[in-house]
Amino acid sequence: MRVLDTASLVGLEARAWGLGLSQRLDPEWVRATAAPDGVHYLWPALWHDLSHRPDVPRHLRCELLISLRAGERLKSLLDVLPDDFAPLPVLASREEVMEAGRRWENATSVREWLEAEGVRGEA
Repeated sequence: MRVLDTASLVGLEARAWGLGLSQRLDPEWVRATAAPDGVHYLWPALWHDLSHRPDVPRHLRCELLISLRAGERLKSLLDVLPDDFAPLPVLASREEVMEAGRRWENATSVREWLEAEGVRGEA
């Protein structure tokens, strides 16, 4: 499990957006919605290939937990290149990992949150 600050999260979203990866959020939406000093978490879930796009390297599909400005937490997916994932800080203790897992369990998906907010297609 990796931990990110908001600037790193926006950077990863922008990279995924620029590469046209399947799982990503609009970086401007993330910049506007995520807590500026928030802590966000990435869990690698599986390796993903775009067989129809051989120009895009194999990448990790990660589960993502985003901390919002209002204190809420949202879950989503984010495709990340291995070279971008590797240098991200690792959670230091089992307790931190367990706490992040509990936060994930209680989080709302981005899609559900947008629907509840009455927003369509923003992220």
